[in-house]
Amino acid sequence: MDRFFLTDAGLETDILFNKGIDLPLFSSVTLFTSDERLDVLKAYYRDFLELARRTGAGLVLESATWRASPDWAGPLELSVAELDALNRAAIDLLRGLRAEYADVPTVISGCIGPRGDGYDPGRIMSVDEAQAYHAHQAGVLAAAGVEMLAAITMTNIPEAVGIANAAKALALPVAISFTVETDGRLPTGDALGEAIGAVDAATGVYPAYYMINCAHPTHFDGVLDADAPWTARIGGVRANASCLSHAELDAMTELDVGDPADLAARHRALIERFPPDPRRRRLLRD
Repeated sequence: MDRFFLTDAGLETDILFNKGIDLPLFSSVTLFTSDERLDVLKAYYRDFLELARRTGAGLVLESATWRASPDWAGPLELSVAELDALNRAAIDLLRGLRAEYADVPTVISGCIGPRGDGYDPGRIMSVDEAQAYHAHQAGVLAAAGVEMLAAITMTNIPEAVGIANAAKALALPVAISFTVETDGRLPTGDALGEAIGAVDAATGVYPAYYMINCAHPTHFDGVLDADAPWTARIGGVRANASCLSHAELDAMTELDVGDPADLAARHRALIERFPPDPRRRRLLRD
């Protein structure tokens, strides 16, 4: 299937800043506890489905489950069973939207976020600990019928390896998306290429592809090497519109929308510099 697939944008940021809806602990899965808020979430997805339809692109339907792994149940005042039910509801919603937009090629993806923060690695788990922890949510999403998993805002290598191994145990494709700082490195200081190489080496090149998230193109463009094999493993970007650092963004009370025209031009330049590569199509082939 030779076409571009869109991702959605920053779901939680959009809901909080543009829709004016508070998200406890930045957890979008809490939207499923209210019919009114659920309608806002449906409208969010429909905007991207309409965009994909107009442009002839596909869309990765990413579930609203980024902050819905077991550790977050207590702080969200939910039992783990209740949180699992919300994970399943998130996938049911995507299945309904797929039926509604049957003419748009879609992939239903189960989103898994970090155990801690998406900008700060905090305490780094071992690979085995990360796999054991994330296996629970991965299993719930798999049973709900996802076609792939996506580990979004990964800040460190062991956690990314653990999630990839959890996906492998379920025989599900997985995308690994790394958070990078203004210097193009992970919050741990690891170089992006070294992180991708380390995960591939530890998992037998299991991830279907990698992504870069939560960074402006000016933060990572300079570290991408067109001649390096690891660069060909990058299949997507979920960029920040803002050029600010994560520390600066965390301190803001208003959304920095950046320069949309410049952002679009930089995305176009990345596509021209790194045209589609067959090594990025494994997910669609499989």
